Formats: sequence, structure tokens, C-alpha cells
Amino acid sequence: MLSKLMMIFRIPELRQKVVLTFILLAVYRLGFQIPLPFIDQERLSATLEGMGGSEGVDRVIAMLSLLSASSIGMSTIFGLGIMPYISASIIFQLLGTVYPPLEKLQKEGEAGRRKINEYTRYATVVICLGQSFFWIRSISSSNNFFGSGGSLILSEYNTLYFHMVCTLIMTAGTILLMWIGEQIDEYGIGNGVSLLIMAGILARMPEAGRTLIAPALESGVRLGSNTGIERFLMLGLLFVGVVLGVVLITQAQRRIPVQSAKHVRGHRVMGGQRTSLPLRLNQSGVMPIIFASSLLMFPLFLFTQLEAVTGWWPLRELKDSFTGHGFLYEISYIALIYFFCYFWTAITFNPTDMANNLKDYGSFIPGYRPGTRTANYLEAVMVRITYVGAAFLSLVAIIPSIITAMLGIDFLVASFYGGTGLLICVSVALDLVQKIDSHLIMRNYPGLLEADQPA
Repeated sequence: MLSKLMMIFRIPELRQKVVLTFILLAVYRLGFQIPLPFIDQERLSATLEGMGGSEGVDRVIAMLSLLSASSIGMSTIFGLGIMPYISASIIFQLLGTVYPPLEKLQKEGEAGRRKINEYTRYATVVICLGQSFFWIRSISSSNNFFGSGGSLILSEYNTLYFHMVCTLIMTAGTILLMWIGEQIDEYGIGNGVSLLIMAGILARMPEAGRTLIAPALESGVRLGSNTGIERFLMLGLLFVGVVLGVVLITQAQRRIPVQSAKHVRGHRVMGGQRTSLPLRLNQSGVMPIIFASSLLMFPLFLFTQLEAVTGWWPLRELKDSFTGHGFLYEISYIALIYFFCYFWTAITFNPTDMANNLKDYGSFIPGYRPGTRTANYLEAVMVRITYVGAAFLSLVAIIPSIITAMLGIDFLVASFYGGTGLLICVSVALDLVQKIDSHLIMRNYPGLLEADQPA
């Protein structure tokens, strides 16, 4: 494996792509060390440390940071992360299915794609301005999101002018991240936005490791306790098992047999070959979890504000359930994942077009007439496998909460055993390896995933 990794740096073009990608990712991480001006960073840090560590608002902040590749709790220039760009991309992708002009642009090929990307950038700027201004105004009030009981902006700078300055800085930071992602797409290797999110997730690993082993360093390793060696072995085996399961399900496919029709050209009989049509078990990827996680933040904010105004105990129970990832939160999470799995699959998978393409190429599925019956069959198969894929996504999504409740470990550590973060890391790593393999194989080198040939 080491020799195969060294091959990457023996190919000049691939070496340049890899080095450029690492440099741009380093610039992305450097932005997290540059705080926003006019923010009382000492008070903000003290407020974050006093929120309890494993439950409450810090869980929401951790989820926001995870989905957006940001560090919004520390209020840096990259505080919004890349999420506004992702939101704009999703909006235009959804509009492309219901708005005819955008649908027409999508069918125009490369020129239409460039035009949609231009609209996406403009929408990103608008979203950034709105989100950053809302965030700055929120932390400037005494009744802010962190519950610090006072403004987190220095008193001499707590004016509308300086709020607008911070808004423009955060917007410029997100636009820079968008540019970095596009440069990685064009000149680097891998998907730029996905790599930014994965880099943000992996950057949390040292802190998670420190949180996990800190009790053992303080009180020593003892069998039958929270610092016992058997507990660490169990966590290690659990992590390996979850990663293997994610890889298997992510790569799993349902292969539909396809028969090509025979036709005569001159004195030769062409066609008649039997192939397969692969349908991914997890057709929607990580989008359902991202949608569900983002949507569930709105009830938390709503219940928090209503409970603060009315003081009604049912609202307090609902707020506590959504804040601490209680039973109601998990049930809502699973229901939304199932809904978005079918919703996203319905947008990205069109059985009618697929059936018509098979018919145009002279192919058919044995036992089903080309056209409507083939489309109905493909839709029925996709409905069944989407149910299994949604169940897998639901299990992965609630694993961190289960581990936190059963083993009593920090939610930051538990998030590496499941949830959106693990799914994104595995998916992006597999995509990156496949793209590196394509470069190696194109130059007659063995791929990273190919077995070594015997001498």
C-alpha cells in the first residue's frame, strides 16, 4: 500500500493536483484561527465552557458546525462555513424539477450548467448576508442564543455600523470558501465542497480523542470502570464495525438484468448480450440526514422562544426533548429521514426516462414489456430498496445518541461512530480513492484498491 501511495507523487500532473488540494485545505483551516473583530472572545469562550459539554445548546452548535464545515461557536471569519452555498445549490436543484426555465437550462449541457452555477453564486451571497446579519444581531443582544445574559460584542462596537462590518466579513469568508471549493474541483482532485466538510469533521478528531482519554490520564486505567481497557477495546471494535457497515451499504447495489435485442447487420447478428442495470441501495446519499438535521433545528428555536415567553411546562418538556435528543426528537428524526429519502430519490431518479432510454437502445428487462411496464417495475424496485436505504440512514443517524446514552461518553466523541459526519467522511474518502484510481489506471499503474499481482 505504501508503494501505491508513492505512485501518486511520481505522476507530475497527479502530484500537482494533490499538493494544490492540500494547500487550499490548509488555507481553509487557517481561517478558523482568525476571529471576527469586535467580538468579546474571552466571554464567548467562557460561555461555551459553561454550557455543560454534552447536552444543550452546544449539541446544536456541534451539529451546525458539522453540517456547514464551520466553527460558528468561535465566531471566526469562516463562521458560516460552506452551508449557504450548499443551501443555494439544493434550492436550484429542487427548482429545476418544478420551474420550466431552470429545467430547460439543465438540459442545455455545459452552457446551462455554467449559467445555473452563476445564479447559485448570487443566491449564496444573498443567503450569507441574511444569515450573518441575523447571527451578529443575535449575539449582540442580551437574550442571545448562548444564554450568556449579555451582549457578546464589545460595548464600544455594539452599533449597527460594526454589525454590518462583521456581516460583510462573514459573507466574504463564505465566498472565499466557495471559491476554494471550485478551485479544488477544477485544478485539484476530489469534490471541493465535500472535501471542505470532511476536513472540518476530521479536524475535530484530536479534541474528541483528548476528551475520550482525559479521564484515563487523570485517574489511571482500571478494569470495570469508565477508564477500563475493555471499554476502549469495545469502542474501537464498534468504530471499525460501523465504518465497515457504512462502506458496504454505501457501495451496495441492486442489479437489474437487462437483455439487449438482436439485430442483423449484413451477414452478422449483433446484440443479444445480457448486462445489468445497477441501482444504488442508498440512492439519496447523505442529503436526507442533512435536510432532517437542519429542519429539526427550527422546532428547537421555536420551543425555546415560546417557553421563555409563556413558561408553559409542556413547551419546556418539548424544548428539553429536542435539546437533549430525547425520544420525540429521535422519532421525528427518523420520520424526516424516511420522508426525504423518498423525496430526494423521486427527484434524482426518473424511471420513465430510464425505461425510454432502454427502449431507444433496443434493450429490455426480461419478463417486462418496454415502456410503461418497465418504468412501473423500476419504480417498484426503487421504492423497496429505498425503504432499506432509509432504515440504514436512520440507524447511522441515531448511533451517536445511543452511544452517548448507553456508554456515557461525550457527544463529540460519539459523533465519530455514526451520524452525518461518519457518512460524509466515508463517502468522500471512497470518491477520492476512485478518482485517484482513475488517474493511475489511465497511466497503466495499478489502482489503490487493486490487489497486488503475484510475482
